[in-house]
Amino acid sequence: MGDQTGFLKHTRELPTRRPVPERLRDWHEVYKPFPTHKLRTQASRCMDCGIPFCNMGCPLGNIIPDWNDLVFRGRWSEAVDRLHATNNFPEFTGRLCPAPCEAACVLGINQPAVTIKQVEVSIAERGWDEGMLPPVVPSVSTGKRVAVVGSGPAGLAAAQQLTRAGHEVVVFERADKIGGLLRYGIPDFKMEKWVIDRRLEQMEAEGTQFRTNANVGVNVSVEELERDFDAIVLAGGATAWRDLPMPGRELKGIHQAMEYLPLSNQVQSGDLAAHPIDAYGKRVVIIGGGDTGADCLGTANRQGAVNVTQLEIMPKPPATRAESTPWPTWPLMHLTSSAHEEGVEQVYAISTTEFVGDETGNLTGIRTIDVKMETIDGRMTFTPVEGSEKEIPCELVFLAMGFVGPEREGMLTQLGVDLDERGNVKRDAEWATSKGNVYVCGDMGRGQSLIVWAISEGRACAAAVDRALMGDTQLPSPVTPTSAPIR
Repeated sequence: MGDQTGFLKHTRELPTRRPVPERLRDWHEVYKPFPTHKLRTQASRCMDCGIPFCNMGCPLGNIIPDWNDLVFRGRWSEAVDRLHATNNFPEFTGRLCPAPCEAACVLGINQPAVTIKQVEVSIAERGWDEGMLPPVVPSVSTGKRVAVVGSGPAGLAAAQQLTRAGHEVVVFERADKIGGLLRYGIPDFKMEKWVIDRRLEQMEAEGTQFRTNANVGVNVSVEELERDFDAIVLAGGATAWRDLPMPGRELKGIHQAMEYLPLSNQVQSGDLAAHPIDAYGKRVVIIGGGDTGADCLGTANRQGAVNVTQLEIMPKPPATRAESTPWPTWPLMHLTSSAHEEGVEQVYAISTTEFVGDETGNLTGIRTIDVKMETIDGRMTFTPVEGSEKEIPCELVFLAMGFVGPEREGMLTQLGVDLDERGNVKRDAEWATSKGNVYVCGDMGRGQSLIVWAISEGRACAAAVDRALMGDTQLPSPVTPTSAPIR
């Protein structure tokens, strides 16, 4: 490494977030620019650790020490090349990934980890700003056609890899714009949508074709894909949300997170004049403590909610890494996002028992009870705490409790692919489904997971498809479907 004692001289530093009152008035990303000299200092903290566990912590196998060293030395072009050798979209992961690489950083054993994620996104932006990322146009055409269904990170990664291998690739997206949850789900204050558009322009220049408003199994027939393409890659995600069926669920004012967040994206893009689910002047409860709940939180506060309460059935995690999740695993500890500092009451170890409404059918509150997490007969269960019942007044509830797998009606049913015991599309070691020439990657086969896993699986699936079509492949394959994630 360029400075083998950098970690002894410098502490961890990240970009400053814009003041809360300022950022609540807009939808721009929350971080201020980070000076180059500070970034190079942060890169110098990467140790000569011998075994870089960060590489293994990253599902993409990013060669992190190499590009940290290149940034420290100011060799930006080489850093851009090294970063893109393993990751198609570092400008996405550098903004959105929870960074399991940092959890596995050797320095993190007894000091704050290297700011790997910030170095990553800074390399990517430097590459764009200085014209280091021109389209990679294939030199030959294989004459093979591949359909990719779904334009989230898994589908886009598979499509770009297969296009660069010389295949004719068409991406089918049921929404009106390309991007999947990157486009409709991630709020602009986490990633503005010009970031996606910039990469899509590159992909189109390389030869990838995009078809929007194309819902396979509805207005695009499965038969058409089977007839016109040599291979089909399913990358539609795990979009079947988890519901909360209980008394009062029919009341007006209760919405799934993914009924709420995409509409906000459409308002910010100018495609929708006003949000039909407006939190202005209302008391809001979010059920679910994960990233999607935090996205709802930041959105509701920007709309002008009176207050927001976020409920989580799990107990509050410890302030530092729990002994049950030792380094280099993903730590069980209390983590917050930028949205949490914008105004929220977080309540842990609590379960909703009923939605309460008035005579007109409008939501007025929820009833809850505290719970205690216990293991009974080897299974984790939540036992109600007697006498802890309470009622929380609210006019809006957002359900952000995750997803239970891919939607089965339509495309999957018509294709007739087998599902695994969790309801995901079953695949073998070569990413192939039970249906010939049909492959699956990302959350549709894996279940709800991280953006970095989606990109990794898209790249690996592309290599498998290329090998099946051509007999061999030069595309890298970072993971197999049986890889066990650190997180």
